[in-house]
Amino acid sequence: MYDQPKQDNKRIRVSGPFTVETLQNFEPIAPEELEKKDTEATDITSFEQKIFQHLKSAGVKNGLKNETAVFTRVETLASAYIHAEGFYQTEKGERKAYFHIGPQFGTVSKQAVNEAVKECRNRGGADWLIILGFSFESDISNKTETTSVGTFEVTKVRMADDLLQEGLLKKDKKAASFMTIGEPDVRVNKEKDSVTIEIAGMDIYDPIKDEVKSFNIEDIAYWMVDDDYDGANFIVKQVFFCGGDNEFDKWKKALEKTVKVEIDDEAWDRLYKHTSHPIAYKKGKKIAVRVISQFGEESTKVVTI
Repeated sequence: MYDQPKQDNKRIRVSGPFTVETLQNFEPIAPEELEKKDTEATDITSFEQKIFQHLKSAGVKNGLKNETAVFTRVETLASAYIHAEGFYQTEKGERKAYFHIGPQFGTVSKQAVNEAVKECRNRGGADWLIILGFSFESDISNKTETTSVGTFEVTKVRMADDLLQEGLLKKDKKAASFMTIGEPDVRVNKEKDSVTIEIAGMDIYDPIKDEVKSFNIEDIAYWMVDDDYDGANFIVKQVFFCGGDNEFDKWKKALEKTVKVEIDDEAWDRLYKHTSHPIAYKKGKKIAVRVISQFGEESTKVVTI
């Protein structure tokens, strides 16, 4: 138990403190009650209404101050792939966004996103297509779509898991109920018989100024590489930390002091890199790069060599 630990003075604890969070209690329903009414449609409607409420209170954030899109109005649309439209204020006045709401229990598929993009293009009138989801297929990426009358941004936005728990999430304008997922800026450097992956930063959309901004490597906590991605399962083959040099050096000193060991400088330097170790070249091979931002958001980009 957390308040009754077993003490062992010969060991050093290096992990941080843990927290235990209680989820809601689910009330059992008798089988005959399930036959009387279909609760699925009601649950979906209730879930969407909760999303709309938090879009109007907390808005969509990208982790940076003064770059939050708070929606004054959100209205449901009768569509299979564009579920709602919302209106928010920018420096140039009121703008409109369309929403695709991913499954309550499941992953947003690339096919659903492609259909939402097509419908957004056909409908027109919006500057932003927001893909809301709890998780996404790895080959879904943020992008700029060009139409005959202009462009619109397509952005993945992760919904907080607390939205699934009744009564745990307050309608607070400071809450990070919806957080945009930045797109990794990845470069492939070809050598003789190998390639290396270079991480240059992240691209994050600012809805208030309506522009995509590039952020430095310091805004990334760490990144991982799967050098032979099968399209479904991400297997970590290489992992590197980013952030500022001074910050990373402080971690090393703190770790050496806590564990009372001396860490090999060369091995430590291999952990702090912006370029991957060489990867054997094979035409058509897929390489997946997964980036974790300082805000805890995860984004994956797949490149084919």
